[in-house]
Parts: sequence; C-alpha cells; structure tokens
Amino acid sequence: MSDTSGELSRRPPPERTGRVPPHNLAAEESLLGAMLLSRDAIASATEILGGSADFYKPAHGHVYEAITSLYAAGEPADPVTVAAELARAGLLEAIGGPAVLVNLQSGTPATSNAARYARIVEEHALLRRLIGVAGEIGEIGYSMPDDITKAVDRAESLVFEVAQRRVTDTMAPIRELLDANLDRLEHLYERGDSITGIPTGYVDLDELLSGLQPSGLVVVGARPSMGKTAFSLGMAAHAALEARRPVLFFSLEMGHLELTQRLLCAEARVDSSRMRNGRLTEADWPKISHAVGRLAEAPLWIDDNPNLTVMEIRAKARRLKSKVGDVGMVIVDYLQLMSGSNPAENRQVEVSTISRGLKILARELEAPVVALSQLSRALELRADKRPLLADLRESGCLTADTVVTRCDTDTPVTMGELVESGERDVPVWTLDRHYRLVPGVMTHAFSSGVKEVFELRLASGRRVRASANHPFLAMGGWRRLDELEVGTPLAVARRVPAPQRELALVGAGAGPGEERLELDGLDVCWDQVVSVEAIGAHEVFDATVPGTHNFLADGVVVHNSIEQDADVVLFIYRDEVYHPDSPDRGTAEILVAKHRNGPTGMTRLAFLDHYTRFANMARGV
Repeated sequence: MSDTSGELSRRPPPERTGRVPPHNLAAEESLLGAMLLSRDAIASATEILGGSADFYKPAHGHVYEAITSLYAAGEPADPVTVAAELARAGLLEAIGGPAVLVNLQSGTPATSNAARYARIVEEHALLRRLIGVAGEIGEIGYSMPDDITKAVDRAESLVFEVAQRRVTDTMAPIRELLDANLDRLEHLYERGDSITGIPTGYVDLDELLSGLQPSGLVVVGARPSMGKTAFSLGMAAHAALEARRPVLFFSLEMGHLELTQRLLCAEARVDSSRMRNGRLTEADWPKISHAVGRLAEAPLWIDDNPNLTVMEIRAKARRLKSKVGDVGMVIVDYLQLMSGSNPAENRQVEVSTISRGLKILARELEAPVVALSQLSRALELRADKRPLLADLRESGCLTADTVVTRCDTDTPVTMGELVESGERDVPVWTLDRHYRLVPGVMTHAFSSGVKEVFELRLASGRRVRASANHPFLAMGGWRRLDELEVGTPLAVARRVPAPQRELALVGAGAGPGEERLELDGLDVCWDQVVSVEAIGAHEVFDATVPGTHNFLADGVVVHNSIEQDADVVLFIYRDEVYHPDSPDRGTAEILVAKHRNGPTGMTRLAFLDHYTRFANMARGV
C-alpha cells in the first residue's frame, strides 16, 4: 500500500544529517492486515506492542487503535467494523477511507507471521525511541543545568524507560513456581524465625506482619502530629542498625539536618529540646558520641530532594542496589508531596499512578517500600477520629440515596443499599474513552464517614449530592464539585444500552439545558450546572470501578475511588493529640487496616515525646 495520507504522515523530523528514523512500513501494513483477518493475530500483536505509538505512520496507529478497541470490547474486527469505529472517532477519511482497510487485508502475506511482523514494528519503535531519548539527553546537556546530579539522574531514567519497553516473558510453568516455593519454605523452616521479612523493631507489629515482606508496598497513614516520620525513622534505624540491611530514606518534607538530628536524638536517648538548642549536659556527650559511632556505620542513605518523582526514586534505588547488591527497605516521606512524571487528568489519578509506581519499585527491588501518607481532614468531623481506609483515598463521596445504574437489571439501586447488602462485583454501566457506555464492574461500595455535602442541580432537573472534592466529567475533563460554576457543561447519560432495547433516561430528545454531542452514536450529552448549595454534614459513600474509574450517579458521569496498590496499610493514632487528658497519653495505636496476605488488628507502642521516638510497650502492660 502506497503512502498517500500526507496529512497523517507526521513523521519525526530527520536529523541534520538527513537521515530518516528507522521504520518498516511493509511490516506495519502486513501486521494490520493480519489483524483484520485473524483474532489470533490481534492477540499476538497486543502481547508484543506497547500501543499505537509503536507505528511509524500515524494512520497505521489509528487503525491499530480501532482494531484493539473492538477486540477489547469482544466485537469482531474486519474492514467494515473498523471503518465504523474510525468513522465514530472522526478518523476514517483521514486514514484514506475504507479502501485502505481492504487493501491492508488483501495485501497480507500470511496471518501466521503476525508475531514476527509485530516484533519488527516493536524493534523499529524502540530504535526511534532511543534516538529521541538521545536527543533529549543532548538537550539536557546543552541547557547547562544547575543541578548536574539531577540532570544525570534524569538521563538515566530516560534510558531506563526505553529498556523497560522491551517485552519480557513473565510466564512460568507451575512446576518451576512450586519448586521455588518449596525452596523458600525449607529456608524459612531451617531458620526457625517467625519474622520472615524485614523487621521493623516494633515487636508486636512484627509478629502480626511477620516483618515487612519483600516486594510489598506498605502505606503508613496518619493526620499531622501523630508521628509518621518518627515511626518510619524508627523502622529505618532498626533495619539498618540491627538487621544490617541497606535502607534508602527519601524525605520530601524534612531536610538532611533535621532528619539526622532526629535519628541521633532517638539513638542517643537525649532530650530533643536540648538537641535543638544545644544546651546539652555533661552526661549527654558520651551518649551522643556512642550514637554517632553506631549510626556512622549503618547502611542508611537519606535523600532530601523535595521535588522527586517516582521515576527519579526508582532510578536512585536501582543505582544503590547496583552498588550494595541488595536493598532492605525504601521509605518515602510522604506520598502527597510527590508529583507524577506525567500530568494526569486529576489528582486522584496522579496519586494512583504514584502508588502504582512505588509498588512496581518494590517488585523490582524485591524489597518492601514504605510510603507515608497524609490522611484526609474529613476524619476530624467524626466523634471517633481513628482512621479508616476511606480516609486514605483522595476521592470525593456521594450520599446514600445516590442511584447507581446497573447493567444487569432495570431495577435502580442506591449507594446505601449496596453498602448495606455488602454486594460485590456489581455490573454497572461505565463510560469509555469514546464516550460510549459499556459494561463495567463496581468491585465494592463503602462508607467514607461523615463529610460536608453539597447538592448539585442541573438544568434537566437532575440532582446529585456529593462532597466538595468529588470529580464530575465536564466538557474540558474531570473537575471537582467545588470547581464547578453555573453554566458548566457536565456529561450525563442520554441513553443506556440494553440487550434488546435502549432505556431512555431523559426521553427521546434532549432535555432542558441539554446539548447533544455533534458525533452520532454517543451515549452522553451535556447538561448545564444550575446551582451548587451546601446541605450540611451527611454520611457519604464511594465505590471502585477498575479500568474506566467512573460510573453513573443519578444519570450523571462521576469519577470513583481508586483502589490503593498497598499490600499493607497501617494507621497511627494517638488519642492525646485530640484529648490532652486522655488516659492513653504516652501511647499510640498502630492500626493494621489492610493486610493482603495476613490478619489485620491493632498493636500498641509507647511514644516518648522527649526523644520523638516510638518504643515497644513492656510485655504484660
């Protein structure tokens, strides 16, 4: 097939030498033709390629995206259906029309060679990506950056991204997996120790968790003044000093000096106020000298760069592993201060991406990664201020009477009813990136406590009650409720697909204030905001819909809570922070709210505020 779609051939500009970036149009055309003929070819291609960006010719990328979208929806992919998909996206004429698809199909040498075609496409894409990265690294050098170390780290992460794109075979037969598991069991049995992971030094917590497990992501959440940093420094010091395991501590909140002072104070058992003002006693100096000697030999590294991204953390952790051969623990203080490597549609998605990146780092290092997290201030409104899992999520919430649109029945169901019944894996309608309602799964709904609630009214008469930070799909993307203004267009369901019919939510035509989208076949239209009014504090709820991360709430498209990637979630609660005369003064509750591979529960620690340090409670107390 000749290269005739000039407007879509936006190839990367050639280098000054006039060289053309590596590509193989014949392989791209043969692969797409095979995919139009065979579902097996589609499966082979998606296993190897990273996406439509792997195609040199943009028109080919659009065709690939249309085919894979149909395949993901369980629909057939042939020249007719793919043409319809492209037309729906407004791209059919841009790629050259339906005849191009027919030519691709008829010009395929052999569908059985699809995997090899895909490999050729992928290899050329990697070479082009490498060329692009080399140019970007060159620009970094020519820009004469002030922070050379950061510049080198950025260059390393860029090259690592290219290397990570290589598809590796992650499948293994069960026989090999069982052998590896038996070897590990024999090792643990011979060692005879109940702590199978990295010990935290907090005895009761270690017994509950069996230590922090390799490849695990541990989130430690608390409100300000509860002692998140002191708690994590205690874990870091114990792992480095007692277990002699290398620890890497990233602090986006405190600097080197303050962190070192805290470590020294806790290790020397010297009053923190005297450490800060320098009014030390004669008895303090020998203790400080001994603590300095111990800490100086500890395999502990601290990085206080306040602008770190997940990619930079991963690069630095990999570099440390290459130096010391093993990393025992990585600690990040704290999650909400981090920014993503790429801009996200909202903070919910960005935090989820960061969390996912830290989980990937834990698996890469085969070491626990501990991420500290600031909890939502919404818990301050509750009588019992002990944290709940819902306080960890950066998401908004809906009231109990909010109606969720299921895709398995016409009978409406409310958020409150879903939580009360405990029903899981609820089939619901969710909006895909093509603005079509498709079946999805609401894995579970849950209470998020009591929050201030606002009633959102739309021109069509729809009403939704939600917290101020709940995101709604506006014409320009996801926007929080407290960012909406009168007249803001929001996406609402125009029709809901059904096996044999369409269920009209707002009648045959657009309702008052609604404006249909220009493209035919879409399942949503725009409804305008009329008012947003405060209605007081109410118990609120949220839900999780993996993949699309949205569902219909009273017919309006709303974002959902994003499930944490954490294997373990710990909360720190000190009652004296809220009640100075508390009988539990001087103690802290460590709440294990989530434990993917074991029990949850609560343990207690002593909090020695004059040392800014947590310590084990005396046994029997």
